[in-house]
Amino acid sequence: MKYTDEELIKLVPNFTNNYIEVNGTRLHYVKGGQGEPLILIPGYPETWWAYHKVMPILAEKYCVIVVEMRGMGSSAKPADGYEKKNMAKDIFELTKLLGYEKVNIGGHDIGAHVAFSFATNFQESTSKLIMLDTPHPDPGMYHLPMLPILGANHVYPWWLSFNQVKELPEQLLEGRMNIIIEWLFKNLLVEQNSMNDFDKEVYAFAYNSKDAIRASNAWYQSFPQDIEDSKTYEKLNIPVLGIGGSGYEILQMSLTNATSALQLKKIEDCGHFVLAEKPNETAKFISDFLE
Repeated sequence: MKYTDEELIKLVPNFTNNYIEVNGTRLHYVKGGQGEPLILIPGYPETWWAYHKVMPILAEKYCVIVVEMRGMGSSAKPADGYEKKNMAKDIFELTKLLGYEKVNIGGHDIGAHVAFSFATNFQESTSKLIMLDTPHPDPGMYHLPMLPILGANHVYPWWLSFNQVKELPEQLLEGRMNIIIEWLFKNLLVEQNSMNDFDKEVYAFAYNSKDAIRASNAWYQSFPQDIEDSKTYEKLNIPVLGIGGSGYEILQMSLTNATSALQLKKIEDCGHFVLAEKPNETAKFISDFLE
């Protein structure tokens, strides 16, 4: 099967598949390159493959470790533990088992939630933080409209509510996640050709089972606890980079008070999936920041 990790990793030279037991679960990660460790975490509805365009670029200077978080891809899909604070502990234990005292860490979408939680809860183990197009959940999420605003020219994020529903989504979508994936990429990409049919099939293959749908929706169902946890977080004293396409403004609003060492970069003519649409620009921003 051409969409398995064993086949996909052959398309990204000098990277390997790896598995590790941490915090009561099993994580899959891909690793390649030499130098300082750079942990990268994908978001919904993607897998480690989301980083395949930037991995070879970043691996020229860094040891790149792309982790499929709890519930994603080839990682385990336990019944619980999807609060971002706990998922950050998954990543923390991974870094310690790999022998790292400090790491650079970044994430996109839900992966950005986990990366931020890692940096906040394990600040002594974090060198620098990279947030791609998405801030950590905060009380502002409760003000998201339940209905599309008349005349608004932005995409209404209905899936944030839909994914809160338990049991029904997996009954409706088992074997049919390509419908959701196709819709999300069509509506959240500016450059449609940046995500080809092969990419979409990779993600549909990863999300089509009932367990995969249940686990990925659990990332969303933990938002109320994530928001409560966010209220206890103190200001970071490490360098933070925010890279935004369509999410630049919300990233700017969220991160401005998160650290005294913030850099913000806007990618023009780009949607939510910055890694797919603008991989070279994104990789350069990350490299420049880490240097």
